Amino acid sequence: MDIKENIENILSEIPDNVLLVAVSKTKPVEDILEAYEIGIRNFGENKVQELVDKYDKLPKDISWHLIGSLQTNKVKYIVGKVTLIHSLSSIKLLEKIELEYGKKGMVADVLIQVNIGREASKSGALEEDLDGLIQAVERCENVKVKGIMVIIPKGNDDENRYYFKKSFEIFKELKNNIYKNISMEILSMGMTHDYKIAIEEGSNLIRIGTGIFGAR
Repeated sequence: MDIKENIENILSEIPDNVLLVAVSKTKPVEDILEAYEIGIRNFGENKVQELVDKYDKLPKDISWHLIGSLQTNKVKYIVGKVTLIHSLSSIKLLEKIELEYGKKGMVADVLIQVNIGREASKSGALEEDLDGLIQAVERCENVKVKGIMVIIPKGNDDENRYYFKKSFEIFKELKNNIYKNISMEILSMGMTHDYKIAIEEGSNLIRIGTGIFGAR
């Protein structure tokens, strides 16, 4: 099965209100162009250097999503290149994004990454740290939070559903509050093997790599 077929199959299965981000990390420019020709405009990268390299080589109407953890010393390289940063995980990173985007008079659209499974191996804010992070966002001039992103622990369908439900509850609770710099528009959850359950539980942005481009 090829990239075109994979994309057509996924698009036929997901509702119109769900955004498909094609995770193109480690994939060559040729593969991205193949997906682009079919109409995909949202691509996700994990590493800043790879994203910047591809940004320079590919059409400028592509919306780039930084879905990997972002180091503070790399923020300056993505200003003006990234449509959405999925991985705001700490006040320290927030302050760096605010500083670097402020220098260019630009606004960063970000998602708060929540470490929903409390895994030491994953980045993301713990649930109890969200209030402090949100208060810090409210003091910013150059950062707007558009929603939350989660990477759930590996598990079976029931376990996956549990974490997706839990994430949706956090999303819903934040959505009910009124903020200056925060609007809960995007719930980014679900990947190749669990996106159907994620959508059932409220996801409106799915990140699919292997299901489009094949195994890395």
